Amino acid sequence: MNRTILFAGTLLGMLAIILGAFGAHGLEKLVDAEAIDTFETGVKYQMYHALFLLFLGLWGGIAVKTKKMVFILVLLGIVLFSFSIYLLALNSLTSFDFTIIGFLTPIGGVLLILGWGFLGYHILAQKSS
Repeated sequence: MNRTILFAGTLLGMLAIILGAFGAHGLEKLVDAEAIDTFETGVKYQMYHALFLLFLGLWGGIAVKTKKMVFILVLLGIVLFSFSIYLLALNSLTSFDFTIIGFLTPIGGVLLILGWGFLGYHILAQKSS
């Protein structure tokens, strides 16, 4: 499980760097400044949570079952939150109207919050050694 979490964190971190560079250097002539800011928000949250996954994968202080649940919540949250933001920011470049998937962004945000909350609850619920 730790290896999967660490790989996912590494892959998502690398992808955040690639997308961040694309947002900073490739989008300025294609979309307006507001769309670039929106895109960058997705990149930031993806990177924050990629680092969170690296921490989660390295930390041995919680049960495997808890770690798996936090991983699933955060991974789904990243996909729904950040990737829907990317598509919404790039909406003007396609003929498909990505605003119909706008409802996924807050769902992804809730999943990220639940991942943090679930981990926090289990940290507090652990018996002191």
